[in-house]
Amino acid sequence: MAKDILGEAGLHFDELNKLRVLDPEVTQQTTELKEECKDFVDKIGQFQKIVGGLLELVDQLAKEAENEKMKAIGARNLLKSIAKQREAQQQQLQALIAEKKMQLERYRVEYEALCKVEAEQNEFIDQFIFQK
Repeated sequence: MAKDILGEAGLHFDELNKLRVLDPEVTQQTTELKEECKDFVDKIGQFQKIVGGLLELVDQLAKEAENEKMKAIGARNLLKSIAKQREAQQQQLQALIAEKKMQLERYRVEYEALCKVEAEQNEFIDQFIFQK
């Protein structure tokens, strides 16, 4: 009966028979909630660490991908410049070939002219020898 009167006044006895303001059941639920909250906070902390590690890994992979992309762009540009250099070199060689062909034609014409002059001179010499 005394417990009922104290219970109505908001006072309770715990398992050690100490006088408490809160009901022992409410106190137990509060303690359980406190433990669950602590566990939840610990799990959230672990989750944040995992997410932080994942973000660092993703950032690192993004940097590596960017570096590989730059290497690929550099290699592509190098290939393009090599192709342009080869094309320019080919044009230079074709121009040199055309120049050498023209020079060969000049030499052929000069050779034919010299052969004609030689034949005329030989004919002149032969006529000069026969006249004497």
